[in-house]
Amino acid sequence: MMDKTTTRSTLSEAVFKNVGLSRNESAALVDSIFSEILKNLTNSKDVKISSFGTFVVRNKKERIGRNPKTGKEVPISARSVVTFRASNVLKSKVDTGNKSQKSGI
Repeated sequence: MMDKTTTRSTLSEAVFKNVGLSRNESAALVDSIFSEILKNLTNSKDVKISSFGTFVVRNKKERIGRNPKTGKEVPISARSVVTFRASNVLKSKVDTGNKSQKSGI
C-alpha cells in the first residue's frame, strides 16, 4: 500500500535517488530549502515557487468567534497566518492525475 503522506525523509530519499547526493547531503539540502522558506515567511515575505504555487503571509484582525459546542461568543486575537495558492500548472497536473486514476490508467 502506498503511503499518502510525504515527509522530509521521503523528500530527502527522492533527492538521494534522483540527484545522486549522499543521504546526509540530501537531507541537508531539503532542510536548507525549508529553512529558507520559513525565514522568508517569518519576515512576512511571500514565497513564490515557479510552476508550484505561492505561500502568502496574511494578517488577520481581531474578531468575535463562537464556541460551536456552547454557542458562547469568544474573542479571537489578531494573528498572522500562512496561505497557499497553487499555480495553474500545479492545478492542471493534479487534475490530470486525478482523471487518470479514476479511469484506471
